[in-house]
Amino acid sequence: MIGYVTIGTNNLEKSKAFYDALLAELGGKRAFASDRMQGYSNGQGPMVAICTPYDGKAAQPGNGNMVSLAAPDRPTVDKVHAKAMSLGAKDEGAPGERMPTFYGAYFRDPDGNKFCVFKSGK
Repeated sequence: MIGYVTIGTNNLEKSKAFYDALLAELGGKRAFASDRMQGYSNGQGPMVAICTPYDGKAAQPGNGNMVSLAAPDRPTVDKVHAKAMSLGAKDEGAPGERMPTFYGAYFRDPDGNKFCVFKSGK
């Protein structure tokens, strides 16, 4: 049902570098672009796009908003979380089992947007 998700940024070039490296861990690569937006896709499901706000005001993370990125396995969850930390993300929850069929890790990107990378099932 979701086609794509946009994430606001105040520094598009810095965000491109962050997401180029981070989303590559999940097979993501640049899919489309404009002067204020960069989209990423792994060829399956919804795309993730980073953008400067259309209204020209500062981007701000939403309270209660989070984007979740599906991983193929638990080691990939660990790898993506570690990559995010190495790229300057803020830890919001180390990789671990949150319930018997959900293994996840949480972080905030350099603009403060919250993400979860997870593997559902055993």
